[in-house]
Amino acid sequence: MSRPHGLSKSRYIAGLQCHKQLWWRVHEPTSPELVPDASLQHVFDAGAHVGEVARGYVPGGVLIDLPHGDYKGKVAETQRAMKAGASAIYEASFIADQVFVAVDILVRERHGWRVIEVKSTTSLKDQHLPDAAIQVHALRKAGLRVAGVEVMVLNRACTYPDLSNLFTRHDVTTEVEAMQGGIPAEVRSQLSMLAGPLPDVPIGPHCSEPYDCPFAARCWPVLPPHHVSTLYRAKRRAQEFEAQGYVTIHDLPDGLGLNAQAERQRRAVQAGRMIVEGDLGKALEPFQSPLAFLDFETVQFAIPIWDGCHPFDQIPAQFSCHRERSGGGRDHSEWVPDTPGDPRVEIASRVVEACAGARTVVAYNAGFEKGCLEALANACPGHAVALRDIIARLADPLPVVREHVYHPDFEGSFSLKSILPALVPDLGYDDLAIAEGDSASRELTRLVVGDATLLPAERALKREQLLRYCERDTLAMVRVLSTLRELAVIEREEVLPDLSH
Repeated sequence: MSRPHGLSKSRYIAGLQCHKQLWWRVHEPTSPELVPDASLQHVFDAGAHVGEVARGYVPGGVLIDLPHGDYKGKVAETQRAMKAGASAIYEASFIADQVFVAVDILVRERHGWRVIEVKSTTSLKDQHLPDAAIQVHALRKAGLRVAGVEVMVLNRACTYPDLSNLFTRHDVTTEVEAMQGGIPAEVRSQLSMLAGPLPDVPIGPHCSEPYDCPFAARCWPVLPPHHVSTLYRAKRRAQEFEAQGYVTIHDLPDGLGLNAQAERQRRAVQAGRMIVEGDLGKALEPFQSPLAFLDFETVQFAIPIWDGCHPFDQIPAQFSCHRERSGGGRDHSEWVPDTPGDPRVEIASRVVEACAGARTVVAYNAGFEKGCLEALANACPGHAVALRDIIARLADPLPVVREHVYHPDFEGSFSLKSILPALVPDLGYDDLAIAEGDSASRELTRLVVGDATLLPAERALKREQLLRYCERDTLAMVRVLSTLRELAVIEREEVLPDLSH
């Protein structure tokens, strides 16, 4: 049963965000923008897994499990399950008012049915409510009495192996009921729009709220270099500047009251050169040799699988460490699992050994590494003292760069990958098979869970690719800190007073 211009739960939500997005989703369902990349597919797969597990917390139900496009069959199976007296139905399907919905969990109660929408988040969000509301609308149009509505989310307090409290259920009946009055008009509006040509919708905040639109590139113009939107942490101000006719940072005058970093950015872009200011040398004093440069890669599971873990914990599973030798040169330590299982004890031991003897442990955006070290200390009591000692020795180059240096090529960002090409032009990530954190986390997850599709040769290749990526992160820190020290010397020489008089 094909419904080319009908609505569904996901289509309705897309239409609430933007009618043009919905039109493209319906009329161009095979467009490349709708093919999920590896990162988005990983999110989809995790969400589907959470939905499956959630059924076990409302047991005894009947699953409507038919091919994706068999809407008629799903509706018929749902009706049979209801007539047979099913206490709960998973993926209960209905078509009414030209809207198809599949309810994650539909529970029979004394005075009607309870709708339970399952979300793979750890909190109730505003955008969950319209999702539940359109389901209630369709169910009532189909003749059901809806007694209540809940959103079921993961509970961060849940601690493996006790998963009895894995989910938290939020009653949203009142909020969903308040939305019902506006739904019929919105459904009619979306259906009417879909029957016509592509609507004209101006760009705006809705292009990324509450979700990033996959078609944004079709609507948004190609922005010139140093567009005002690249101003550091000045999003609202940038919108004001654009409305006032300022297109790029080159156009901005003095005296705008920008934050310190954005003001430094403005001056650097307009001058066409790097600006170093403040006492950079003093800011670098905490980086006392011998130095160790530490970087972690982590895995994250919606549903915890190792002792002491909670939903969506960041679990360290790989590290790289460059450490200065007392006589000059550097040693490099690294580790990534070669067998499935909990990596925490092994990585904790190796990190302690790798950082031994370092007076300062350098980590870019060190709050992340601090969190990893604290997580390992909590999970591995035998190494806790040594791991917390590493925390006490952490030093972070990020705030040093942010408070003292700006190069036009930073493009408004102080992430390691943004500053590296400008500060260390001969070092980058383009030669690596794995070149960013999301990819690293996905491949690392495949290693630690024992992905059966990974043949031994491919597994060995992935390990090598992960090692080279993590090594590049710590080498990048080595080189960035070296550049900062050089800049501090140049700055000091430039500001030396003229004592010849």
